[in-house]
Amino acid sequence: AALNPWDVMLCVSGTAIACENALVVAIICYSPTLRTPMFVLVGSLATADLLAGVGLILNFVFQYVIRSETVSLLTVGFLVASFAASVSSLLAITVDRYLSLYNALTYYSERTVLCIHTMLAGAWGVSLCLGLLPVLGWNCLHDRTACSVVRPLTKSNVTLLSASFFLIFLIMLHLYIEICKIVCRHAHQIALQQHFLTASHYVTTKKGVSTLAIILGTFGASWLPFAIYCVVGDPDYPSVYTYATLLPATYNSMINPIIYAYRNQEIQRSMWMLLCGCFQAKVSFRSRSPSDV
Repeated sequence: AALNPWDVMLCVSGTAIACENALVVAIICYSPTLRTPMFVLVGSLATADLLAGVGLILNFVFQYVIRSETVSLLTVGFLVASFAASVSSLLAITVDRYLSLYNALTYYSERTVLCIHTMLAGAWGVSLCLGLLPVLGWNCLHDRTACSVVRPLTKSNVTLLSASFFLIFLIMLHLYIEICKIVCRHAHQIALQQHFLTASHYVTTKKGVSTLAIILGTFGASWLPFAIYCVVGDPDYPSVYTYATLLPATYNSMINPIIYAYRNQEIQRSMWMLLCGCFQAKVSFRSRSPSDV
């Protein structure tokens, strides 16, 4: 088959995603100090995005080298499970950030660790089930009329996936609004204790709210167009529409390491130790708390 430029771009995107997130996974596994709930969640997100990148590469290889319906189903199921785990891990990180602010006094407890592990087990379990659905028969290989804009997934399958995404997005939106309220309230209380509202109070509050807006805005801008098109699109539409909405969705997995990993100073220090074998800091690194945004 002739090489599709969109498939090439998806493969390039997958390669970049795999490389970025492989480094994050290696750093977290290499550094024994990165064992807190926050870094466990970041590791889960990086692992999911790493698998998604590998899935995009495999999809390209199998599409042009090994053409098989069975392999196609396995690859699509792998991608669905990986991206579902990525989105679910983002939700878990949002819940963790909310809990670290709402229950700050009891956050560092065994109960929190158990809660984080339970969330991750549930997220990966549900993601695996979603990925197995097309492999176990929920596909349109034998009924072309049931196909969605993402072959070989059925219309009902992509509707379920889109509905799940919309639900997760609304939950994240609600939690980030609550986080903004808590951050603003804490900053205001600190300012009142100092008996006046300083410029730093305004700057800190604005920075925190802006960062949360960037996080949620990036997530929504990446996935919303594809999720909406999966619901309203028709399989008879040109495939370019599917590619044009799917490609930005993959960029979310490319941006996640920058937002959640590389900006963290503990990971920066561990990365230098991993890449250089030694680290001689001329400036002190401040460990960021889970509530940092």
